Amino acid sequence: MPICKPVEIKDNLPRGSTILGLDLGSKTIGLAVSDVGHIIASPLVTIARTKFAKDYQVLDKIMTERSVGALVIGLPVQMDGTEGPRAQAARSFAAEILKRKELPIAFWDERLSTAAVQRMLTDEADLSRKRRGELVDKAAAAYILQGALDAMKTAPTGA
Repeated sequence: MPICKPVEIKDNLPRGSTILGLDLGSKTIGLAVSDVGHIIASPLVTIARTKFAKDYQVLDKIMTERSVGALVIGLPVQMDGTEGPRAQAARSFAAEILKRKELPIAFWDERLSTAAVQRMLTDEADLSRKRRGELVDKAAAAYILQGALDAMKTAPTGA
């Protein structure tokens, strides 16, 4: 299955499957999962990054346990809209997954997602710096996934 647009995911999902959102950092991967109706994104876990093979083993186990039918990966586009090394790393990560598993993968522009989540955790939830650090990656993954889910809701079928 090739890389697709977020709005194309819903046409390629197996019935009863969820969507996994990934926020790829240099040290961690934040994960969020949708419900089977693809309406709500919920923070799931944060994985400490090691080598891709080990990271993939953890991801594959989660994908199986959660009946994941597609992935949405945050694409760290630069503020001017260009793609730098971090965006290329996200694309390479997706390509490595596709070598091992056939499923739709879409990218979602993640500009300012971490900043928005940190602001929410600081201002609205009034969490300590330590607690924010524990939550920010999986919350950013939920923020990214929710953006894609919202786009999927408003897109016509077959779009």
